[in-house]
Amino acid sequence: MNSTERRMLDMLKRGRDRFGIVAVKAEFEAEGTRPDELLRLTELVYRADLKLALKIGGCEAVSDLVASRLYGADYIIGPMVETPYALRKFIEAKEKTFGANEENTEFLFNLETETTLANLEAMLPLARGNVDGIVFGRVDFTLSRGLPRQAINERQITDAVLTVAQACAASHLELVVGGSVALEAASVLREVRQVRLDRFETRKVVFDGAAAETIGFEAGIANAVAFELAWLENKREYYNTIANEDLSRIHMMQERQRAARPQVLSLSA
Repeated sequence: MNSTERRMLDMLKRGRDRFGIVAVKAEFEAEGTRPDELLRLTELVYRADLKLALKIGGCEAVSDLVASRLYGADYIIGPMVETPYALRKFIEAKEKTFGANEENTEFLFNLETETTLANLEAMLPLARGNVDGIVFGRVDFTLSRGLPRQAINERQITDAVLTVAQACAASHLELVVGGSVALEAASVLREVRQVRLDRFETRKVVFDGAAAETIGFEAGIANAVAFELAWLENKREYYNTIANEDLSRIHMMQERQRAARPQVLSLSA
């Protein structure tokens, strides 16, 4: 563990103890987390005594589900589950890989488009007893309405989240709110919390829903942002090291090639 990773570990422990951090998140989907990155993140998660949330690449991404089991993911999120059929495929895939009676891992599906919201009522009977909850992806949902990303905290988006919160409360499903959770989202999260909010998340950090109502909310978000920045910087340095590890040998081989070129030309003359 290098110095940056030690700082990251301290941030996670501080977030756990002071700000309500409960998990760290990775994605096989949009983020495209590589195996070596996930191993580093998993070590940080376990050393900090937190949980691991992992978004797989699709509702029927069986290989991702198998990998999620190997990595010990505590929360698995299926993206772009827009219809009852897609939800059924997600359920069948998770039962195929984890069995029908998995108790240590929670399964949630992403609600991130206008299409999913329109189909939610038809999906709820299937969701009850087969998945644990819904993750509302506010950024993609906002974009799916043809709105700019900056509209994420507008009234119409919050009303959509509240609709899903009411559905989750009535169906005994967890609700997780994501999508650019920053300081500006505080009032939105607190309003949703009055109906149902189990957790909320930034790109990589997952908070207990109760953290939205604490005086430490701003400091908690700042800590999460610092962690995510350190993660990206550490990732950049890691791959820079790999990219440059053979640099001296490349230079040596290039010199040998230049020295050998006159001999090759004379032989071909």
